[in-house]
Amino acid sequence: MSLFGDGLDAAVQKAFTRPAPKSAPAQMRYLVKQLKGTKAVAQLLGISQRTVERYVKGQIKKPRPDLAGRLEREVKKRWQPQVRARARRKAATTGGIVIDTRARMGYTAPIGSTDDARIRHLTVALPPRYAARLFDAREAGAGDQQLQQIAAEGLRETYFQDDGRRAGRLEEVRFTDIEHLEFEL
Repeated sequence: MSLFGDGLDAAVQKAFTRPAPKSAPAQMRYLVKQLKGTKAVAQLLGISQRTVERYVKGQIKKPRPDLAGRLEREVKKRWQPQVRARARRKAATTGGIVIDTRARMGYTAPIGSTDDARIRHLTVALPPRYAARLFDAREAGAGDQQLQQIAAEGLRETYFQDDGRRAGRLEEVRFTDIEHLEFEL
Protein backbone atom coordinates (compact mmCIF):
# COMPACT_ATOMS: atom_id res chain seq x y z
CA MET A 1 0.00 0.00 0.00
CA SER A 2 1.35 3.36 -1.02
CA LEU A 3 0.03 6.15 1.20
CA PHE A 4 1.08 9.05 -1.03
CA GLY A 5 0.45 7.26 -4.34
CA ASP A 6 -2.99 6.07 -3.27
CA GLY A 7 -3.79 9.56 -1.95
CA LEU A 8 -2.92 11.16 -5.28
CA ASP A 9 -4.98 8.54 -7.14
CA ALA A 10 -7.97 9.17 -4.85
CA ALA A 11 -7.74 12.93 -5.45
CA VAL A 12 -7.79 12.41 -9.21
CA GLN A 13 -10.69 9.95 -8.94
CA LYS A 14 -12.82 12.65 -7.31
CA ALA A 15 -12.78 14.40 -10.68
CA PHE A 16 -14.60 11.50 -12.41
CA THR A 17 -17.81 12.58 -14.13
CA ARG A 18 -19.42 9.13 -14.07
CA PRO A 19 -19.07 6.36 -11.52
CA ALA A 20 -16.95 3.35 -12.46
CA PRO A 21 -18.75 0.01 -12.95
CA LYS A 22 -19.64 -1.58 -9.61
CA SER A 23 -20.66 -5.18 -10.34
CA ALA A 24 -18.06 -7.80 -11.19
CA PRO A 25 -19.62 -8.69 -14.58
CA ALA A 26 -19.76 -5.02 -15.60
CA GLN A 27 -16.17 -4.47 -14.47
CA MET A 28 -15.05 -7.56 -16.39
CA ARG A 29 -16.87 -6.41 -19.56
CA TYR A 30 -15.19 -3.02 -19.26
CA LEU A 31 -11.74 -4.57 -18.95
CA VAL A 32 -12.39 -6.92 -21.89
CA LYS A 33 -13.36 -3.93 -24.00
CA GLN A 34 -10.32 -1.91 -22.87
CA LEU A 35 -7.79 -4.71 -23.32
CA LYS A 36 -9.49 -6.04 -26.47
CA GLY A 37 -9.93 -9.63 -25.40
CA THR A 38 -10.56 -12.09 -22.62
CA LYS A 39 -7.07 -13.58 -22.78
CA ALA A 40 -5.38 -10.28 -21.89
CA VAL A 41 -7.79 -9.75 -18.98
CA ALA A 42 -7.18 -13.28 -17.72
CA GLN A 43 -3.41 -12.69 -17.74
CA LEU A 44 -3.79 -9.31 -16.06
CA LEU A 45 -5.94 -10.69 -13.23
CA GLY A 46 -4.21 -14.05 -12.89
CA ILE A 47 -7.30 -16.16 -13.64
CA SER A 48 -8.33 -18.44 -16.50
CA GLN A 49 -9.74 -17.14 -19.75
CA ARG A 50 -12.84 -19.31 -19.22
CA THR A 51 -13.49 -17.61 -15.85
CA VAL A 52 -13.35 -14.22 -17.55
CA GLU A 53 -15.87 -15.43 -20.14
CA ARG A 54 -18.21 -16.63 -17.37
CA TYR A 55 -18.09 -13.20 -15.71
CA VAL A 56 -18.79 -11.47 -19.03
CA LYS A 57 -21.85 -13.70 -19.62
CA GLY A 58 -23.08 -13.13 -16.07
CA GLN A 59 -22.73 -16.77 -15.04
CA ILE A 60 -20.48 -15.73 -12.13
CA LYS A 61 -21.46 -12.62 -10.23
CA LYS A 62 -19.54 -12.65 -6.94
CA PRO A 63 -15.72 -12.82 -7.09
CA ARG A 64 -13.38 -13.93 -4.31
CA PRO A 65 -12.28 -11.00 -2.13
CA ASP A 66 -8.72 -10.92 -3.53
CA LEU A 67 -9.99 -11.02 -7.13
CA ALA A 68 -12.61 -8.35 -6.35
CA GLY A 69 -9.87 -6.02 -5.09
CA ARG A 70 -7.65 -6.59 -8.15
CA LEU A 71 -10.63 -6.17 -10.48
CA GLU A 72 -11.72 -2.89 -8.90
CA ARG A 73 -8.15 -1.54 -8.85
CA GLU A 74 -7.58 -2.34 -12.55
CA VAL A 75 -10.91 -0.78 -13.59
CA LYS A 76 -10.26 2.43 -11.63
CA LYS A 77 -6.74 2.62 -13.07
CA ARG A 78 -8.22 2.74 -16.59
CA TRP A 79 -11.50 4.59 -15.96
CA GLN A 80 -11.97 7.96 -17.72
CA PRO A 81 -8.37 8.60 -18.80
CA GLN A 82 -9.17 12.00 -20.39
CA VAL A 83 -10.89 13.26 -17.24
CA ARG A 84 -7.97 12.02 -15.16
CA ALA A 85 -5.43 13.72 -17.47
CA ARG A 86 -7.41 16.98 -17.47
CA ALA A 87 -7.55 17.03 -13.64
CA ARG A 88 -3.80 16.41 -13.36
CA ARG A 89 -3.04 19.05 -16.00
CA LYS A 90 -5.21 21.64 -14.23
CA ALA A 91 -3.56 20.95 -10.87
CA ALA A 92 -0.09 21.09 -12.42
CA THR A 93 -0.61 24.32 -14.34
CA THR A 94 -3.09 26.55 -12.52
CA GLY A 95 -4.87 24.97 -9.57
CA GLY A 96 -2.20 23.39 -7.43
CA ILE A 97 -2.99 20.70 -4.89
CA VAL A 98 -4.16 20.88 -1.28
CA ILE A 99 -2.53 18.53 1.20
CA ASP A 100 -4.33 17.78 4.46
CA THR A 101 -2.13 15.88 6.87
CA ARG A 102 -1.61 15.08 10.51
CA ALA A 103 1.99 14.02 10.98
CA ARG A 104 5.12 14.55 13.00
CA MET A 105 7.14 17.35 11.44
CA GLY A 106 10.49 18.73 12.35
CA TYR A 107 13.13 20.64 10.48
CA THR A 108 16.82 21.28 10.25
CA ALA A 109 17.59 24.90 11.04
CA PRO A 110 20.40 27.08 12.39
CA ILE A 111 21.51 26.55 15.99
CA GLY A 112 19.33 28.29 18.55
CA SER A 113 15.97 27.67 16.89
CA THR A 114 13.32 25.24 18.09
CA ASP A 115 13.47 22.41 15.60
CA ASP A 116 11.97 19.61 17.70
CA ALA A 117 9.62 17.42 15.71
CA ARG A 118 6.01 17.57 16.83
CA ILE A 119 2.61 16.44 15.62
CA ARG A 120 1.01 19.06 13.39
CA HIS A 121 -2.31 19.07 11.56
CA LEU A 122 -1.83 21.08 8.38
CA THR A 123 -4.07 21.90 5.46
CA VAL A 124 -1.86 23.67 2.95
CA ALA A 125 -2.37 24.60 -0.70
CA LEU A 126 0.80 23.65 -2.55
CA PRO A 127 1.66 25.63 -5.69
CA PRO A 128 1.11 24.05 -9.13
CA ARG A 129 4.81 23.24 -9.57
CA TYR A 130 4.65 20.82 -6.63
CA ALA A 131 1.48 19.24 -7.99
CA ALA A 132 3.29 18.75 -11.30
CA ARG A 133 6.30 17.22 -9.56
CA LEU A 134 4.10 14.87 -7.52
CA PHE A 135 2.13 13.68 -10.56
CA ASP A 136 5.25 13.35 -12.73
CA ALA A 137 7.00 11.32 -10.06
CA ARG A 138 3.90 9.14 -9.60
CA GLU A 139 3.73 8.50 -13.36
CA ALA A 140 7.44 7.62 -13.39
CA GLY A 141 6.82 4.97 -10.73
CA ALA A 142 8.32 6.80 -7.76
CA GLY A 143 7.94 5.22 -4.37
CA ASP A 144 6.30 6.66 -1.30
CA GLN A 145 9.62 7.94 0.04
CA GLN A 146 10.25 10.12 -3.03
CA LEU A 147 6.65 11.44 -3.06
CA GLN A 148 6.94 12.19 0.66
CA GLN A 149 10.15 14.14 0.01
CA ILE A 150 8.47 16.26 -2.69
CA ALA A 151 5.53 16.98 -0.37
CA ALA A 152 7.96 17.90 2.45
CA GLU A 153 9.76 20.36 0.15
CA GLY A 154 6.42 21.92 -0.76
CA LEU A 155 5.44 22.24 2.90
CA ARG A 156 8.83 23.75 3.72
CA GLU A 157 8.46 26.44 1.08
CA THR A 158 4.76 27.14 1.49
CA TYR A 159 4.07 26.64 5.19
CA PHE A 160 7.34 27.00 7.10
CA GLN A 161 9.03 29.64 4.91
CA ASP A 162 5.77 31.33 3.82
CA ASP A 163 7.04 31.67 0.22
CA GLY A 164 10.33 33.27 1.31
CA ARG A 165 8.92 35.73 3.87
CA ARG A 166 10.31 33.91 6.94
CA ALA A 167 12.68 31.14 8.05
CA GLY A 168 14.98 31.80 5.12
CA ARG A 169 17.76 29.54 6.40
CA LEU A 170 15.53 26.53 6.96
CA GLU A 171 17.32 23.61 5.35
CA GLU A 172 15.13 20.50 5.52
CA VAL A 173 11.69 19.47 6.75
CA ARG A 174 11.27 16.00 8.24
CA PHE A 175 7.82 14.57 7.57
CA THR A 176 7.30 11.32 9.54
CA ASP A 177 4.76 9.35 11.60
CA ILE A 178 1.90 10.18 9.24
CA GLU A 179 -1.48 9.63 10.91
CA HIS A 180 -3.64 11.14 8.17
CA LEU A 181 -2.97 12.19 4.59
CA GLU A 182 -5.38 13.41 1.94
CA PHE A 183 -4.98 15.34 -1.29
CA GLU A 184 -7.57 17.58 -2.94
CA LEU A 185 -7.36 19.05 -6.43
